[in-house]
Amino acid sequence: MQAAWHQFNVPRVVFGRGTLKKLPEETALLGGKNAFLLSTPQQTGQLHLIRELLAGSDVHVAGIFTEATMHTPVGITEKAIAALNAAGASSVGAAAAGIPSSTVIISIGGGSTIGLGKAISIRTGHAHICIPTSYAGSEMTPILGETADGRKTTRSDPRILPRTVLYDVDLTGSLPQTMRATSGINALAHAVEALYAQNVSPVVGAMAIEAVKSLSESLPKLAVDGNDQKAQEDALYGAWLCGMCLGNVSMSIHHKLCHVLGGSFNLPHGETHTAVLPHSLSYVAPKIPGVMAKLADAFPGSNGDAMTGLNGLLEKLPVKLALKDYGFREEDIDKAADIALSQPYWSPRPLEREAIREVIRRIWAGEPARADL
Repeated sequence: MQAAWHQFNVPRVVFGRGTLKKLPEETALLGGKNAFLLSTPQQTGQLHLIRELLAGSDVHVAGIFTEATMHTPVGITEKAIAALNAAGASSVGAAAAGIPSSTVIISIGGGSTIGLGKAISIRTGHAHICIPTSYAGSEMTPILGETADGRKTTRSDPRILPRTVLYDVDLTGSLPQTMRATSGINALAHAVEALYAQNVSPVVGAMAIEAVKSLSESLPKLAVDGNDQKAQEDALYGAWLCGMCLGNVSMSIHHKLCHVLGGSFNLPHGETHTAVLPHSLSYVAPKIPGVMAKLADAFPGSNGDAMTGLNGLLEKLPVKLALKDYGFREEDIDKAADIALSQPYWSPRPLEREAIREVIRRIWAGEPARADL
């Protein structure tokens, strides 16, 4: 085995069914006396569940903010912090200075809400509890992606990592079919890219393969029967592992392309990852034969070819693979390629301008991924 050095960044995790009921207990473990709740406008109903749970505890709901938005715009974060201050969390400055705070940020939802919780937490020092309702994986990473002036930038800092994650399978059981599929492929992309990341360790690599197997077996089952409880559990377990992978390696071409397309053109997050994944993998495939062999073994029905396995998985899911269906315009292809090339990052295959432009064009059109670039 090749020598490796690795330090894991992990939050406290509570996994199972009905784990939402443990929220008061988990908040108390962090010294929380006041809770500031976050959601998107579409998920305010789930905030009522949290308020009911906390109503019978010693934790006071100091305020709520329901404007979480995809790609974490800085303006929304600033608005949320203003609401936090207005709600009476006067210890914001003290928390940032390292003085224990009794206010805990609680986010419930997918990557949009969790990203907002991270952005508030790193700016204020308040502890952050995540309750994921999708498979996005952001909850397991010390990475924060934010948008400002039409550009998405990312940073990594151990202080960004949430303190506690409550995985409740019951909360993901009612996901709409299309959202479940795109969220699942979004998670899968974390594991696939982790396998060829510059700093992948043997442990992360093993987690990534386990995650690919779990999601590629459970997602098609859920596409047929969304109430399959074993498949629900396996999918969330796989997503947990995918988030662990993403949080413990550096990102490469797949995530960078998604940040360019999603952040600069305001495209939906999970759908963008789903459309990009086969093309980003196809682009680097010639340089990672060992990884492609491992993926071929992990994808059911691959017949020894990883791309066959991935394409076969996507065909079983209710997903669209053309970004033009989500509003990405053909005339923006060159702009996207220029932005991608303006942000240097490591890739097992260096970025070539015309090849990347063609990759983006194929993603726009929804053409099949092919290794001819």
